Amino acid sequence: MSTTVTSLATPAALVAGPPGQPDISYAPDFAKYQARVTRHLAQGNLKTTLPENFPEKLTGDLVWEGDTLAETYDWTYVLNEEQLAEVDAALEHFKSLGLPLGHISADTFPLPNLHPELRRLSHELHHGHGFFVIRGVNVESHTREENIIIYAGISSHIGPKRGRQDKRTAPDGAPIDVVLAHIKDLSGARNNASIGAPSYTADKQVFHTDSGDIVSLFALSTAEEGGASKLASTWRVYNELAKTRPDLIHTLTEDWAVEIFNDPNRQFVLRPLIFHQPATESSPERILLQYARRSLVGFGALPRSEKTPPLTEAQAEALDALHFLGEKFCVSTGFEKGDIQYVNNLAVFHARDGFRDSEEKKRHLVRLWLRDPENAWETPEKHLDRWAWIYEGSTPDSQVFPLEAYLRGESHKS
Repeated sequence: MSTTVTSLATPAALVAGPPGQPDISYAPDFAKYQARVTRHLAQGNLKTTLPENFPEKLTGDLVWEGDTLAETYDWTYVLNEEQLAEVDAALEHFKSLGLPLGHISADTFPLPNLHPELRRLSHELHHGHGFFVIRGVNVESHTREENIIIYAGISSHIGPKRGRQDKRTAPDGAPIDVVLAHIKDLSGARNNASIGAPSYTADKQVFHTDSGDIVSLFALSTAEEGGASKLASTWRVYNELAKTRPDLIHTLTEDWAVEIFNDPNRQFVLRPLIFHQPATESSPERILLQYARRSLVGFGALPRSEKTPPLTEAQAEALDALHFLGEKFCVSTGFEKGDIQYVNNLAVFHARDGFRDSEEKKRHLVRLWLRDPENAWETPEKHLDRWAWIYEGSTPDSQVFPLEAYLRGESHKS
């Protein structure tokens, strides 16, 4: 599969951003990044030690490089015929209950033999390499709704708590919690003026994290060309910066003005991009990364607001450093139709190559944000409000799983 498709269906941003914003856009420019590096090194007076108590080097399974990872870790778990039969039986069992899809759980989608393996895989997410892919679901043999039931059903054994990705209100005033998002190219004359996220275009998505503990994607179909999924170890990138540019670790741990789109009450929040958690009796020392580039530089119909403080030149360099080190150390998971990918969103960040659809093959993924209370990492204090919005307050009856793609609230211009 080609990984060279870089189509730009929408502009990187419609305006330049707030006064004083550095010359940086959603699409990273390596020449501009190198020029910044040269200027900052020439200026001197950069910090040469790490922030207090930060580790000089992280170790363990979460420290990996894409070029060599396959030598020691097989991240693809292929379902065998017996397991697929058990999945189909669970599908029929859930359908026989006559319940709304929000009631999908490990109890209503029983997988007695597969369950221990899925729990082991959840442990791998949180205490191992931080990602895996489940392969073998035959999309063609099920309806759209059945595929979504299977996806949510399998996922309920890995991360029992589903996260809210969009919030709406029914005509009768009842809350609607959208827990399934569609990732699909919706660009075109009708939508381009509203699209504020590359996930709804065929554009390349640069390295970033989503929200929540676990990000999962299910490939209903793949593109004619391109669209490779890339993952990078936050810990490997941290080690590189700690060794070569400790000043940028300081920059990443300072408060950044992170744009909040489509919230009339808040324009931005101040928080770091990297968090340090010291070792405890029950958990090892950890570094966590949380950021989305578009929230710092804008994209399409959602540029960085003039009311939001601009990035500093050091922040612009650190932002590009994350991306280009992600590119250097990443692995492509070989995402195929029917694959389900699970990623520890606090320890692994991700990107996607641009792609080209055809009439016969159109890339279409669906996404869940999950949490496994048994294995979950501690949520950084400055993310507690966001995590509460994602994981708290919804009920099985309020959860909905749209069968078709639409522009969710945080990704389009109101």
